[in-house]
Parts: sequence; structure tokens; C-alpha cells
Amino acid sequence: MSTYIHELPDWPTFRWNDGRLAVALAHTRHLQGRLVGRMETFGFSVRNGAVLRTLTEDVLKSSEIEGENLDADQVRSSVARRLGIDIGGVLPPDRHVEGVVEMMLDATQRYDQPLTAQRLFGWHASLFPTGRSGMHPITVGAWRDDRTAPMQVVSGPVGRERVHFEAPAAPRLDDEMRQFVQWLNSDVKTEPVLKAALAHLWFVTIHPFDDGNGRIARAIADMSLARSEGSTQRFYSMSSQIRETRGEYYRILEQTQRGTMDVTVWMEWFLACLTRAIDATQAALSEVIEKSRYWEKLRDVPLNPRQRLVINTLLEGFDGKLTTSKWAALTKSSTDTALRDIQQLVEQGVLVRNQPGGRSTSYSLAQFA
Repeated sequence: MSTYIHELPDWPTFRWNDGRLAVALAHTRHLQGRLVGRMETFGFSVRNGAVLRTLTEDVLKSSEIEGENLDADQVRSSVARRLGIDIGGVLPPDRHVEGVVEMMLDATQRYDQPLTAQRLFGWHASLFPTGRSGMHPITVGAWRDDRTAPMQVVSGPVGRERVHFEAPAAPRLDDEMRQFVQWLNSDVKTEPVLKAALAHLWFVTIHPFDDGNGRIARAIADMSLARSEGSTQRFYSMSSQIRETRGEYYRILEQTQRGTMDVTVWMEWFLACLTRAIDATQAALSEVIEKSRYWEKLRDVPLNPRQRLVINTLLEGFDGKLTTSKWAALTKSSTDTALRDIQQLVEQGVLVRNQPGGRSTSYSLAQFA
């Protein structure tokens, strides 16, 4: 008796009920088009700010799903540098952060390029630049060989892992991945958003690498969604929504793996997740717009890198009150330098002193009309 869908005789002939998906798909496509259309009405700086925010969030949340927390400032700096966006105070990211960002940007910025085994191997090598996953050595830039044990997809803390399903055995991987890649590059019949949903599921089912399969599956889905829009600019993050409902994500994966080749329920879940991602972007967009407008008002104000860094930090929501000592800590400068930077901004009308003064003097951004 078959246990998982990849063991069924009709694998991988996926099917779904178009009638059940029609309303949800039409709604999602409408939201998708409206968001892209709205963004086209804004200037270059607003769109860049939205893309920077989205890609940073996507990288962070996709890693969090796997239990890995990256440094947000390093991720943001790496994305900004690679996109040519000036954010001031750019931090040097470590090679692991660089690798994760490189994979995500290759997927979304080169969405129109074919996906190949060699490209996937490059992504995998970027995710694991040391050849290790944590303390354990893994096979990098090649399909897994199952030399130690069958590939099981698990979640949960060490010692309390839950096994969701077991992937196809290693000897099948060449044929499985050849069929998947050929379908992804050549299929023109499947509706593009549904194709993104199926690409995610299909790749996760095969689970061809020793580690990193979830992150690569989500990158493939993002690439497919970019293809559906014909745009390199990403304004919403699926990974953020998956992270919000990580338990549900693994539950629907397990349910689908133990079901039939009818994946309608998975498709419904993916469309609902995508809808939530777009809705979340609509709410966050106002922050990006306000931030961009603030920088636009400062376009003629001479600012050094330290001042740009702190202003940006304040615009993103600074915790507590800005003081000279906090400025010095943020910019890794002396208190004398911090005081000079602050005084210049006060004189330029960018910062205002809060009350009370004296030793507890703090500062806030001026509100421009």
C-alpha cells in the first residue's frame, strides 16, 4: 500500500478542481494586479524602498521557518548593495547572509532565466558556503545520497521532531529532478499562480538536497510568482505569511503528502496564503511611502553616513529616546562626534530637542509639513 504521493502509480500527474479554485484564484489575481498597478504610480525611490523591505523580509522569514535567525541589518545591507540602493551606513554581511541573499536575488531578479540543475546546485552552495549545516558536514551542490539515512521531512525542536513525510530515495533523484525542471521551464498550460503553488509542492516532495530544501522551494515559488507578473520587483513576501502560520504550513504539507494526486486543498491553502501576503503589503506600504517622502524632503540637506544611518533607524522605529550616547553606540563613534552630528541636524531643522533638557536631553525627527 502506498504511503506517500510520490509512491503512487500516477505520480507526478497532479490534478486539482478548477471550479473550487476559480473564485479564490480570480480574487488573488485581482489583488496581485492592483498592487502592481498601484506601485507603478509611485516614484522610483518608493518602489525601491518597497522592494528592499520585501526582499529583506523574505530572506529573514524564510530562514526563520527553518529555525535560523539572521541579522536583519546585515540582510538589509546585502540586499541594498546588490540592488544598488543607497541606505547609508551599510554593514559588511557575513558570507552566510551573502549566500542566502544571493540565492533569493538570483531567483527573483533572473526569474525569466531557465531553472537548471546547475543553477540549483549554485543556490545550494550559496546557502551552505562552509559545506556544513550547523555542526554537521553535508553534500553541497549535488543531490543527496542518503548514505546515513532516508530523507525525512521534520519540524520541531531537537529531541521532539515531528516526521511529516519521507522523500523519494536518492537513486530516483536524477530522473525526478529532470522531470521537475523540464516541467517548470516548458509548461505553458498551467495558470501561472497555480504553477507557483505546484512548483513549491513538487520540489518539497522530492526534497533533493541534504538541507535547505524548504528555502529553495520558497525561492522557486517566488521565481514563479515573478514570472506570473513579468517583473523583478517584489512587493509582497510569501515567506512572511508562511512563517506566521508555520504549524499550518507543515500540517497541510503532511496532509498532502499522505493523500492522493488531487492537490486541490494545497492549492487553496497557497492562494489563501498569497492573498494574506498581498493584504499585509498594502498595510506596510504606507510606512514605505512616508519614509521615502521624508528622504525626499532631505534631498538637499548635506548628510554624512552616520547621520543617514541614524535618520534611517529613527524612520524605521527607534526603541526608546535618541541621546548622544545612543547615537555614539549606533554609529560606533565618540560622544564628541555624536554631539557634533546631532548639533548639525538640529541647526538644519532635521532633529528637535525633546523636553526636559540637561543630562537627559534627547532628540526626535522634525515633522515636516
